[in-house]
Amino acid sequence: MKKEAKKTKINIQPVGDRILVKPEEVEDKKSPGGIIIPDTAQKEKPERGRVIAVGPGKRGDDNELIPVSVKVGDRVMFSKYGYDEVKIDDDEYYIVSESNVLAVLK
Repeated sequence: MKKEAKKTKINIQPVGDRILVKPEEVEDKKSPGGIIIPDTAQKEKPERGRVIAVGPGKRGDDNELIPVSVKVGDRVMFSKYGYDEVKIDDDEYYIVSESNVLAVLK
């Protein structure tokens, strides 16, 4: 049974080249033999999520603003340990630096 996504307005604006990401929920995985491995046994955090908010970018050596290359709504894959966890209204989010974003998923 899938949880309904609740629509809430997030009043947070990342600074610099940081991105606010809502992690994807981890689904139970199956072993090659068909045994379901619950997420309590997996102990792995998700490395994918949806971009919720984006900072303005960072300043280059010439003081020009370099905008962030991802946009709100993109699904991204990021480095396993390259984020900070934050809780907003009892929901878990990650703040990820753009340099820790590995790919935009299509």
